Amino acid sequence: MHFLLAAEGGEAAHNPIIPAWQEIVVGGIAFIVLCFVLMKFVFPRMEQTFQARVDAIEGGIKRAEAAQAEANQLLEQYRAQLAEARTDAARIRDDARADAEGIRQDILAKAREESDRIIAAGKEQLAAERATIVRELRAEVGTVAVDLASKIVGESLADEARRKGTVDRFLSGLESTGAR
Repeated sequence: MHFLLAAEGGEAAHNPIIPAWQEIVVGGIAFIVLCFVLMKFVFPRMEQTFQARVDAIEGGIKRAEAAQAEANQLLEQYRAQLAEARTDAARIRDDARADAEGIRQDILAKAREESDRIIAAGKEQLAAERATIVRELRAEVGTVAVDLASKIVGESLADEARRKGTVDRFLSGLESTGAR
């Protein structure tokens, strides 16, 4: 009943679903002010924050790409240096082998020269000793031959010229007999 009394009281009945026009005007003005504040202050700040975040992400990606490119470049430089170092090491090894072979050849040549020199000196010494021994043997054989000849012939071969001629003839006969 209370509802009926208010309706009968002469006032127009107010529908709760449709707001009063004063509320629509106040709500519209409040909405316009709210939209103005949002567009003037909040949205630009949000856009700045969003843009800063986008820039940070894109900058991070660009820095990462630049760091990756630099790392790839350094890797290529490292590989090139490594290849160059390997080439240098191979060249140094080859040079060392060639030097070692040259030193070996020099040592062998010097050893051959020394060996040839020692052999030549030995041959010279042998030839000198042989000549000395032949001389001593000639003198000894000559003396023995003269003594034997004196005993066989029975006369003294005291005369030096005769003895020397006899010894030379005897030795010549021995040499010619040994040569046959």
